[in-house]
Amino acid sequence: MTEAMIHRGIVIGVDGSAASKAAISWATSTAAIHNMPLTLVHVVVPVVPTSTTSPEFAVGADFFKWQEDQAVRVLDEARETVAASSHDASPPMVHSVVLHGGAVATLVDLSKDADMIVVGSRGLGAFSRALLGSVSTGLVHHAHCPVAVIHEDPPAVAPDAPVLVGIDGSPASLSATEIAFDEASRRGVDVVALHAWRDITTSYEIPGLDTEQLETEAQLALSERLAGFEERYPDVKVHRLVVCDQPSRELVEHAKNAQLVVVGSKGRGGFAGMLLGSVSTAIIHAVKSPAIVARRR
Repeated sequence: MTEAMIHRGIVIGVDGSAASKAAISWATSTAAIHNMPLTLVHVVVPVVPTSTTSPEFAVGADFFKWQEDQAVRVLDEARETVAASSHDASPPMVHSVVLHGGAVATLVDLSKDADMIVVGSRGLGAFSRALLGSVSTGLVHHAHCPVAVIHEDPPAVAPDAPVLVGIDGSPASLSATEIAFDEASRRGVDVVALHAWRDITTSYEIPGLDTEQLETEAQLALSERLAGFEERYPDVKVHRLVVCDQPSRELVEHAKNAQLVVVGSKGRGGFAGMLLGSVSTAIIHAVKSPAIVARRR
């Protein structure tokens, strides 16, 4: 089967780091739940030494062979992690591939044909010790499919812990809600739908602002936004949570009791136009639970 013919399903960037191994374990179980293929990708980042500016960093053929050997080792270990993580169910197919190029650009390109991209919260090796703010955030900004970011030390939660989703009525929020209900249905758990109707909390009363009325209207708006999903997923119990606070702070707090957090890549409405770099980035930085950022093709 040629590369072009492969259904990549869930694509995971692997590099041998602790976060990468945690991401492989999560992606393996998620691929099994969705009955999707799993594609393990190791990106070999090219080294372009300049002998005039850094002659001591000049590399030869041995270095490139070492890179290729490392790639084989990382993928072998990744496949071992997949096998160890399969337990009662495994993905229908597991592919592995070594690619050369920039980590973010390569994974963004793969995301065009992927159902989801999964990465660890921070990496090393092929990702050159890339921290959050480079690979993870780069994908959250530019990927063509949902992006899951997994920390190496996710909190221990009960198997029936809910899926938490931030809802504000924006197109990206609708995509996040779709993902949250689908994941909750497949996992047999509830959804906690959080809507922040005002971003800024203050001890001062704003003249002419009827907060009780606004909160009531927010409750009604949230119910309307959830109605269609509740009809499509009658097996999913929904808990509505309307708050007058910064959405990122509330999501981080409630994520402690969730097995998965889902947010849109950019928002408006209850999130008052907060774009990527605020809510979404705050979540992948601060939340230790697995987090999915909904990206629209």
